Parts: sequence; structure tokens; C-alpha cells
Amino acid sequence: MSKRIGLYPRVRVEDGGSGVVSQAGAVLLVETVRKVGLDTAISAVLAPWRKPRTVHDPGKVLLDIALATALGGDCLADVAMLRAEPHVFGRVASDPTVSRLVDVLAAAGPKALTAIRTARAEVRGRVWELAGADGPAAEGSVIVDIDGVLVHSEKQDATATWKKTFGHHPLVAFVDHGQTGSGEPVAALLRPGNAGSNTASDHIETAQLALAQLPQRLRRGRQTLIRTDSGGGTHAFLDWLSKPGRRLSYSIGMTITDAIHQAVLKIPRTAWTPAYDSGGTERPGAWVAEITDMPDLSTWPKGMRLIVRKERPHPGAQLRFTDLDGLRLTCFATNTKGGQLADLELRHRRRARCEDRIRGARDTGLRNLPLHDTAQNRIWLEIVSLALDLLAWMPMLALTGQTRRWEPKKLRLRLFSAAAQLVNTGRRHWLRFTARWPWTDVITHAIDRLYSLPNPI
Repeated sequence: MSKRIGLYPRVRVEDGGSGVVSQAGAVLLVETVRKVGLDTAISAVLAPWRKPRTVHDPGKVLLDIALATALGGDCLADVAMLRAEPHVFGRVASDPTVSRLVDVLAAAGPKALTAIRTARAEVRGRVWELAGADGPAAEGSVIVDIDGVLVHSEKQDATATWKKTFGHHPLVAFVDHGQTGSGEPVAALLRPGNAGSNTASDHIETAQLALAQLPQRLRRGRQTLIRTDSGGGTHAFLDWLSKPGRRLSYSIGMTITDAIHQAVLKIPRTAWTPAYDSGGTERPGAWVAEITDMPDLSTWPKGMRLIVRKERPHPGAQLRFTDLDGLRLTCFATNTKGGQLADLELRHRRRARCEDRIRGARDTGLRNLPLHDTAQNRIWLEIVSLALDLLAWMPMLALTGQTRRWEPKKLRLRLFSAAAQLVNTGRRHWLRFTARWPWTDVITHAIDRLYSLPNPI
């Protein structure tokens, strides 16, 4: 009888193996890049930065960094994981070449940023067309969420933040894919850590960047809804959203001022209606009411409505001075006409999905800023945005059901990390995934869906 040692089998380890590809599931991202034409679009806009007789295309180098970031990398040197698998990722530039390109693009400043953003906007329109009914604007409207995120960093322009940390305070914007999907980034504005949460000019710039990423028909008009927390509740930002010729829809959180608090005190009991939970059914202990006619809104945009919500706080939650009779008060402004108050309030509260997108961004290169100069880290934010684009576009085009809602960490664990056997036959390379991997069928079904899409013109 052999003696049992430990709970796991003992496996001998040696190097020198061949014929196996690590991170083979990343072929889903590579095929997404090819089918949506992102490689040719990025290559075209970065052509001015390609030196004569250079070996590596700047667009390919930038996309390689984005792919490495999508796979979990958090610095430029992580392109090494791609360099190790040329049959999947092609030729990958050396670390010095990668660093030089980022330096060159950083030195170009707004010109390089505009070029990358232009390519992303062009490809985004094609992706949404390919997605059809699964696209975020399939019903003719789109929702853009704007929020701030604190990034720990000790690089250039890092300062103390309002949460007593040290770093930067970027503003980001995501297109909401709804309950059946995730979301995709459309703006990332790098700011120092002490940047204000209510700075209207920053919200306006972020909104402008976000709108520029949308198809032309969605860049103005009521079909595009801008949502923010109370950081966007300023006169200047609401005036900008309501400007004639732009006239965007909005759902903006508002700070509970004394005037709003006094108006809430005057609301008759019969005016409160039950609020909805996330499933659209009545939520016990939560009510909504409209106070548009109570405080003086003469200096605010015409058509603005104020809607308040009161609810029993969660156990252990701290009440504020502006809360009422032990109930937590919140308020938001919208210019949507008509509709049930509970529906409008639920639509605004679904802005919390932006927190899920931010969590995914933190897991995709936004946990820290790896480069030193602010100009370099602006390029890094665009690289992170490219990675997040791919992590949103691939599920939208290739996955179905609950798998479309998988966040980056789950995609990496279940799909991208899968290894495969590399088989060369008939002048073709085949990746053969093991049948033992629980999600092999998801990978093969997804790649078949991508293969079925038309090639870019």
C-alpha cells in the first residue's frame, strides 16, 4: 500500500515543451480586431508616426499593448506574453520599441489622442451595425454614464484626493449596454487627484469626448441620455446639455440643498408613490415624488424636473442632516417629459451599473498609472480604453445569454486563459482546445460567430 502525501497529485515540471499555446482563448480578441477593422483603422491614423523603413507598424504596436492589457497586463512590458505566441499575435515589437512609440505619441499631445479617438469612433459605428439588435442603440436611443474614479499614483500631477489618498481623479464615460450586456468606454479625462467632483468644465469636456465617439445621428437630440451623479448637478453643465441645437436628454443627481429640503417637507403624504426595485416591482420602504413646482427653478434650464426619493436606510448607514424623519433622501433632475415617476427614478438609479464598468476598468490597467509623465499616462488611458472596447465588443458580437454579462476578470479566467494545442496542417494553423476545459464550447461557439461576420471593406 503506497503512502498518500498531500491532497493533490505530484507533477514533475520541466521546460522545453512545444506545440502548446498559452492564453489561446485570446484568439477571440484577435478575431474581433480583424472583423471590426480596428487594426487597419488604427494603422491608418497612426501612419504619420511611422518612420521610413521601420519594421513594426505603430498601429500594431499600440494594439498589442491594448491586447496585453485586456488579458490582464498592467504595464508596457506585459506585451511579452504576446511575443511568446507569434502564431496567434504575429510579430510583436521589443520593449524598447514599445516604449519609444508611447514616448513619441505622448510628445505629439492632442494630435495623437485625436487620431486614436477618431479610429475608435469609426470602428464603434461598424461594431454597432454588426451587432444589430444586440447593439446599445438598437432601439434608436443610447445612455451615456459619466463618473469619476480615484486612481492611486505617485506620478506627475498626482495630488491628495478628497478620500485622503494620493493620485489622480479621472472622469470616465461609458455607454450602457442595458441589463443584458455590459458597457463600453467612450471618454477618459485624466485629472489630478484634487480635481473637483463638481467641476462643470470637466464634465462638459468629458461629455464632448463621449458624444464624439457615438454615431453622428446620436450626438445631439433627446434620443441620447446623459446620466451622472450629483457631481454633474451644476448650472453650467445642465445649461450646456440643454443648449438649443444640442438638446440632449439628461438624468442628473442633485445635492439636497436647503431649498430642496424645505420643499420635501411640504409634500403631502398622498403625493408619494412607491418606488421600484431593480426588477421593476414596488419596493417596500421607498417612495418617490416630484417637487418641480416647489423650489425656485427660474435660473435653471426650462423643462427641468426635480424628483426626490425617500427610503429606509440600510442597517448601519449614516444619516445626513438633510435626511427626513430617519429616511434617506436623494434627488435628481431630468428633462424627460411624462412617464411614471417610479420608472424615471429607476432609470436614474441604474446609473449604478457604471460602478461595474469602473470596477472592470480597474481590473484592466486603471488600478494605477504605470508611466511617469502626464502626457504618457494620457496615452495609457487611451490604451486602457482600447482594451475595454475589445472586452465589450467581443461579447456583444460573439457571446450569448449570460456570458455577455461576464466582466473582464471572468472572461480572462474562463475564456482567455484556456490553452490549446497548435496543429499545423494543410498550410494552416489550428488551435485545438481540450474537451476537458469547462468553457471550450463557449470559446468555439464564439469564434464561429465571429467567423460568420462579414470582413471589413
